[in-house]
Amino acid sequence: MPDSRALSIPSDDGVTLSGEESGAGPPIVLLHGLTATHRYVVMGSRLLERSDHRVIAYDARGHGRSTPAPDPSAYGYERLARDLLAVLDELAIERALLAGASMGAHTLIRLALDHPARVAGLGLITPAYDPTRAEGPDAIAAGEHGPYAGWDALANGLRKDGVEGFLAAYDFSEVPDKWRATVETVVRQRLSAHQHPLAVADALEAVPRSRPFEQIEQLARIAAPTLVIATRDEADPTHPLAVGERYAEAIPGARLLVEDRGVSPLAWQGGQLSKALLELARDAI
Repeated sequence: MPDSRALSIPSDDGVTLSGEESGAGPPIVLLHGLTATHRYVVMGSRLLERSDHRVIAYDARGHGRSTPAPDPSAYGYERLARDLLAVLDELAIERALLAGASMGAHTLIRLALDHPARVAGLGLITPAYDPTRAEGPDAIAAGEHGPYAGWDALANGLRKDGVEGFLAAYDFSEVPDKWRATVETVVRQRLSAHQHPLAVADALEAVPRSRPFEQIEQLARIAAPTLVIATRDEADPTHPLAVGERYAEAIPGARLLVEDRGVSPLAWQGGQLSKALLELARDAI
């Protein structure tokens, strides 16, 4: 197994980003979703490193072992994209294949629009941000108290009662019974991995209020080879299949990949996900 090397990278506002890199060869950078850590992109698979790639994965600000932002509101996509740029610069990476899940996917798009020369290819895993919806990215049902009520309830639950408070506020009503136990287990594992849970609570309020781009038509500016990995709504209703389809239609030449009906989402299968990213890498690097 390729050796891993710890990363500790300073951002320009005092945050220290923690992560790891392993392997050697063309670089692939992995970004996780909101409330996750760097271990929740390819789910522990080492196929990318074993296939002669240099793999970099880091915890977003306030997540995992990365330190909190200096301001509770400093978790928006402009800030997240600047962190990614800091990682690329610190590691002397001019261009890389970038793959990200949910919040990570939206961060990659922001970077691709602002700094296209740094992007060799894009793997957009379960994107959820729909610019036509008022509540912004990573959709959760708005409910009767406003577009961010669900996110604020999760943040408040996490602040008050930790993981159990978050789970008590989590809306499982749209999760099919066959997936509920799996989702609850993953949520517990992810939230238990954070050194600064109050910072995660801040991110839960700030990220959904941020917009990585304003109009779906802007995605037509992306020239890098792109793979959109979406899931069927029966398994993951918070990351709608329709959003992934819209991204794939809007990005020139993008390919859409979705699991077969009735099986676990491709985004949950680290080995299969890694194989898809390796295929993208052959086109991009």
